[in-house]
Amino acid sequence: MVGGRVLVTGATGGLGRILTTLLLAQGRDVIATGRDPARGAALRDAGAHFIASDLARDDIAPLLAGIDTIFHLAALSSPWGSHADFVAANLTMTQRLLVAARAAGCRRFLFASTPSIYAGAAHRLDLTEASRLPGRLVNAYAQTKLAAEHAVRAAGAPGFATVALRPRAIVGPHDTVLLPRLLRAARSGVMPLPGYGRALIELTDARDVCAAFLAAEARADTLSGQVFNISGGQPLPLVKLADHAFRRLGRRVRMVPLPARVVLGLAHLAEASARLRPGRPEPALTVYAAKALGWSQTFDLGAARAALEWEPHYSPFAALDWALQAHHDA
Repeated sequence: MVGGRVLVTGATGGLGRILTTLLLAQGRDVIATGRDPARGAALRDAGAHFIASDLARDDIAPLLAGIDTIFHLAALSSPWGSHADFVAANLTMTQRLLVAARAAGCRRFLFASTPSIYAGAAHRLDLTEASRLPGRLVNAYAQTKLAAEHAVRAAGAPGFATVALRPRAIVGPHDTVLLPRLLRAARSGVMPLPGYGRALIELTDARDVCAAFLAAEARADTLSGQVFNISGGQPLPLVKLADHAFRRLGRRVRMVPLPARVVLGLAHLAEASARLRPGRPEPALTVYAAKALGWSQTFDLGAARAALEWEPHYSPFAALDWALQAHHDA
């Protein structure tokens, strides 16, 4: 088993909170950093050494003293925003952390990349790590995360192993992407279904993602420079996932099937309108959401299974139930 002190960036985010808690339960010495002081205080109470830091600007050397493994989860994850902000939060921050980590003598660097790089207006089934990417990535988030992934993989060297994972549609108690969308639909009583709700979605339980990161840590020395797709491995139509969530919430929601191309056209209009408004506020419908929910995206997990000796254990329904129960208990 891998030991030593670890740094978790983005520790106050949805995945970071789960991973930090898991590492602490295993008796690991955890340095945690993130943007939310209140959540950071809770992690400190749980046993982590929480240090607030802006990884794109602050001196990060103090975070890295004695660190053996870095789990770099911090990112600006949004379908909308300033390109410069994405560059700073996703690419510049990662580049700075890589340089500082090597200088500090860190041994392993595990990076959370994204399968958003595959998103397009076409069904993509059994995607592998080598599958062709769209000619133009869907948004600044995907562009900067891919650039950061390339930097991570290229930084690997003897004594400094780097591995990237691309976890798909992470679901857990602290999810800020799918769960809020479902809860809003439950409150409004209406949910549009791009692509008539037929698009196949592979939800991934946050616990399975954490297990993949730990497996990558344990094997990083032999896998340096590689990247792996991670998903729950059980593709289901959007309409079935939504129906399950609404039944668990005890809410009757009218689901409105719509052609994917119509929804995509509306998303382009919504984004164009938002760019003309003061402050360029995020539109209710984005191009990324239209593509991610209107067209199927499934993954071949053969590489992760073989190299990481990892297997997803939680069904998409179990992941939803876990997330919804935590919301109910809150």
